Amino acid sequence: MKIGIFISGTGTNMAAICRNFAEKKLVGVDEISFVLSDKRNAPGLEKAESFGIKTIVLPKKKDEPKEDYETRLLEAVQPFGTGLIVLAGFMKVLGHTFLSGYKGRIINIHPSLLPSFKGVDAQGQAFDYGVKVSGCTVHFVDETLDGGPIILQQPVLRHDDDTKETFKARILEQEHILLSKAITIVTTGKYSISGRQVLFSNKEEL
Repeated sequence: MKIGIFISGTGTNMAAICRNFAEKKLVGVDEISFVLSDKRNAPGLEKAESFGIKTIVLPKKKDEPKEDYETRLLEAVQPFGTGLIVLAGFMKVLGHTFLSGYKGRIINIHPSLLPSFKGVDAQGQAFDYGVKVSGCTVHFVDETLDGGPIILQQPVLRHDDDTKETFKARILEQEHILLSKAITIVTTGKYSISGRQVLFSNKEEL
C-alpha cells in the first residue's frame, strides 16, 4: 500500500516512519508517496527531502473557506493513489470535505491517552494536571476532535523529577515506535472495527 504523510512542524514522527521504511520495517507499505505540509517553513520538509520523499507545501490562504482549502488538499493528494494518510503532527483539524475522500483511511498520532487531554499541547495539559501516567494514542480520524476509534496506546509514567520538557520527550520516544506499529496494522489489514473498538487479527504479532 502507498501512504502519504501530513506534517506541520519538525516532522520527527515522519522521519521515524521514513527510517523504518528505509530499513524495511514497515510491512505492508510499498511506498511513501509524499510528505505534505501546511507550513512553508516546516523543518520536517527538509527531513523528508533527505529521505528522497516528494514534498508538497500547501498553506491555507488568508480568509479561505475551510471547504475550499480541503478541496485543494484532495486535488493535491488524490493523484498519488495512496491507501492511507498519516497525520504526524499535522495541526489543522480536517473536516467533512477531506474526510469524505479518505473515509476510514486516515490515522493520527496524539500525545496523550485519549480521551484525556484532547487538542493542542496535550503533554502540557497532562503535566499541569498532575497526572501520574500519560502517553500517546494512534487513532482513526473522524469528524470529532481526537475522537476516532483507537488503534494503539502506549502509557508513559511521569517521574517525580520530570519537567514538562523531559516528560514530553519521553512521550515522543514512544510516539515514534507506536505510529509505525499502527501503520503496519492498517496497511496489512489485520484488524476490524466493532463499534468504537479496533480488533486485531493476530495479537501475537503486536
